[in-house]
Amino acid sequence: MKKSILKSRREFLKKSTLTGIAFSLPVFNIISKPEVAQEVIGHGDFRYKVHKAWGNLDPEKTPVKNCHEMVMDKKGRLIMITDETKNNILIYDKSGKLLTTWGHEFPGGHGLTLFDEGGEEVLFICDPETGRVVKTSLDGKILLELPHPKTLGAYESTQAYKPTETAIAPNGDIYVADGYGSQYILQFSSKGELIRKFGGPGDEDANFSTAHGVCIDTRDKKNITLLCTSRAHNAFKRFTLDGKYLSTIFLPGAYVCRPVMDGENIYAGVCWSRLRYLNQTANSGFVTILNSKDIVISNPGGTKPVYKDGALQLIVQEKPIFNHCHDVCVDNDKNLYVCQWNANKTYPVKLERV
Repeated sequence: MKKSILKSRREFLKKSTLTGIAFSLPVFNIISKPEVAQEVIGHGDFRYKVHKAWGNLDPEKTPVKNCHEMVMDKKGRLIMITDETKNNILIYDKSGKLLTTWGHEFPGGHGLTLFDEGGEEVLFICDPETGRVVKTSLDGKILLELPHPKTLGAYESTQAYKPTETAIAPNGDIYVADGYGSQYILQFSSKGELIRKFGGPGDEDANFSTAHGVCIDTRDKKNITLLCTSRAHNAFKRFTLDGKYLSTIFLPGAYVCRPVMDGENIYAGVCWSRLRYLNQTANSGFVTILNSKDIVISNPGGTKPVYKDGALQLIVQEKPIFNHCHDVCVDNDKNLYVCQWNANKTYPVKLERV
């Protein structure tokens, strides 16, 4: 009888202990984001911890096709454009939480530029599929639409114009990169009046091969210039604000997208690199970072930059972390947010500065 009582007591204590342990264990939400990777990439002082799941959302509710570009507003909100018309604009906070979405009219939603217009921030959106360039409020109200260059006599064909990017000068002039069309940079006034076009296709210094991006370089306040992408040339090309060619930053191996200025540095997504037989190779993207002297100092996901006799040697993807990097956004803590094209509809990746 005593043995039976003792056995029952031991079984009771065992079950109670297990139950207590079960209740003391942390509760995991099965729909939470997966554990972040702890891999560190990059070079020198520009090294980053990879958070691949940072921007993950429910694709049934908030789908993306290609995450084309991202900017950060004064409030620290991260605003991204996709070519998914269910929600062209996605706005995140820095934790990766979705704050809101808007936009259904940009089937080729591609270029996204933020500009402070007298204290009020506005967006410029490029859609190469429809040939539209529009200025909007941060909540999506259209404030201005640039005229199509064919209506101005600057182009002969409607289909020849496929704008990919804008940059806004301090005086409000709007520069449009026709990266998927005729390879010109078009300069408009703040009111949408065409001032000039320059560049065009070709392999001369002042020509472009995929004029994919454009930005204003204000690092030298006395000599503000225009930095333009010539992606198939693996280069950024520098021009005066009135369209005169100045110089080339050659980035051998790197099919760079738009240049992004932050402080003294230039950041860019590299869509492809020259891996196989030095050809443009699929799923070979990385990020590149240049310093104030236009020297590459880090290639997160890519090979370490090496210069010989002042010339940058071939830079290519080193680790298959990215598919095709299309844009980089830099926050106030110098973390990076990487948008990708043709990456199986994945959301932005965060690179945490270490």
